[in-house]
Amino acid sequence: MKTITLLAVAAMLLLEVFGPTASVGGSMSFMLVFVVVMLAVAIYEAWSNKRGVTGWIVNLFASIVGGLTAVALIGMAMEAVLPYLRLEGSLASSQHPLKYVVVAAMAIFMVLGSWIPLLVLNRLR
Repeated sequence: MKTITLLAVAAMLLLEVFGPTASVGGSMSFMLVFVVVMLAVAIYEAWSNKRGVTGWIVNLFASIVGGLTAVALIGMAMEAVLPYLRLEGSLASSQHPLKYVVVAAMAIFMVLGSWIPLLVLNRLR
């Protein structure tokens, strides 16, 4: 899981630095990374615990729901915090170091959001 988290943070930071900055291209690139990371978490957990077909499907569903929930909660938290930062313009347009911290934190919380429902399901099995 540590490897998936490190790769997710690296991919998000590299995408932020070198990726497309257009409105549609940037958002779609981030979403592609989100989907790949959520699938990697689900596949890793299903493979390591030798799940059957039903277990793989349940893992994929739980991981995607948890990851998307985490991304939505992070978005709401950022909307609440941004007015207090007193930035001149948007965070995306500024080259403030906080932008990169937020991107790395988003990757970490997205992996956690994908992984925590799987831990809960393992307790229920």
